[in-house]
Amino acid sequence: MQRKQLRIGTVAVAVAVVAAGTVVAASSAVAGPGTADGRGEVRNVIYLLGDGMGRTHVTAGRQRFYGAAGKLNMERLPFAGAVSTYAVEKGSDRPALVTDSASSATAWSSGVKTYNAAIGVDAHENRVDTLMEQAKAAGMATGNVSTAEITDATPAGMFSHALLRGCQGPTYSDASCLPKNADGTFEPKPADQTLITPIAEQIARNGTADVVLGGGLARFEPDDQKALEAQGYRVLGSMGDPALPAQTAATQKAATRSDLESVTDKKVVGLFNRGNMTVEQAKAELPQNAPQRQEPTLAEMTGKAISLLANKKQGKGFVLQVEGALIDKRSHANDAAQTLGEVKAFDDAVAAAVDFAKRDGHTLVIVTADHECAGFNIIEKGTFTNAEAAGPPANVDSGNTANNSTPSRDGKGNTKDPKRSSGIINGAGSADVTNFGPATFRTPDDPAGVADGTPEASLWLSYLSGNHTGADVPIFAYGPGGQAFAVSQDNTSLYTKMHNALFK
Repeated sequence: MQRKQLRIGTVAVAVAVVAAGTVVAASSAVAGPGTADGRGEVRNVIYLLGDGMGRTHVTAGRQRFYGAAGKLNMERLPFAGAVSTYAVEKGSDRPALVTDSASSATAWSSGVKTYNAAIGVDAHENRVDTLMEQAKAAGMATGNVSTAEITDATPAGMFSHALLRGCQGPTYSDASCLPKNADGTFEPKPADQTLITPIAEQIARNGTADVVLGGGLARFEPDDQKALEAQGYRVLGSMGDPALPAQTAATQKAATRSDLESVTDKKVVGLFNRGNMTVEQAKAELPQNAPQRQEPTLAEMTGKAISLLANKKQGKGFVLQVEGALIDKRSHANDAAQTLGEVKAFDDAVAAAVDFAKRDGHTLVIVTADHECAGFNIIEKGTFTNAEAAGPPANVDSGNTANNSTPSRDGKGNTKDPKRSSGIINGAGSADVTNFGPATFRTPDDPAGVADGTPEASLWLSYLSGNHTGADVPIFAYGPGGQAFAVSQDNTSLYTKMHNALFK
């Protein structure tokens, strides 16, 4: 189908925002200029988001890599709080208690609740400005970094507008871009054609982010590269040969780590994979000559983006959004090993951002999540989940529907179902998709010789589901203005606080 054309407009930047957890001002915080009392002039905002990263993801990541008494980099930040994440039903203000990434991204980027799957529009399909667009219009430098396709919901929320998050490109289709009525027919096309323009096409033409790094090369076409270069962007790799439009996939070339290391241009687009970027654990197991080994880490992309944005000479500061997207994607898959690895990779990016903020003294760093994914749980060593029980305990008090068990489960009800649980999930039986067995991991506190996937490992993990939950998420902040986030708050208030930090 023919692609729709998008008028080039003024756009903006991505900002670092918040999440939830215990509401505290940490005493063992990192020190740096302008951070002791949380006051000072905010010139830059770096918003780091671990997609799907709930409180348990953070705790399990800490225990896995640093031990029970250790801390992740994000946990060392001086301010911590919590964020509620609910969305609303389409066309109303009725709460939808479990959000997706699109509605959550719209909440912190534009300050409005919207329906799941909506990007940059309110619940009634009205376009809303984003913080990144506002920052760009004010002359600030802007950047957007993700380990997902750069057209995916979280990065898209800062620099595009779409009725449906699936409208990513490269081609338009009603099924991907137009919501349906209750009777299954498509809604009429809106007057604002931007809202049904593929997100890749919007990104390539609106100039909202100066630095764009991530995956998603397959979403773009040669004419997108032409549009970017006309605006002064350096495109790393290639979006395809314009003389061979029918062979775009074959002629595209993903960017590489070495491309990124050498670039000095102020406006850069680098897409390092045709789809989402490669999970770090899987990448490490590939041969050295595998193309995926040429992808930069999230920490490397973050450091480079900061370097490019901070070196812009207009002196008005910058806004940068950084997403660790694969925490969510591996949680959906109930893959605890890769989930933990992605939490660590994201936390390394946090360190890169804080290192800059400590030197700069005028940078607000916010670390959060858009929602929790999959009901990640730390369970007692040697136990397993209710989903594994072949014979769940009977309701011993039929007059009380809330009481579905004896106070403690006895051996009769605490029995594994061999059809659904063949063992520890990162050990024998892990290939069975019906395996409910817990994943076990050694920690630095374990004795020498204890291995992952064994009953002796101290960290036992399980999942509640394969989808998002409605739990609040953690937020950590550093730098001037950081104390504003050390409360329980709604995700829409993040927009207001970031806007106030930048423009008041």
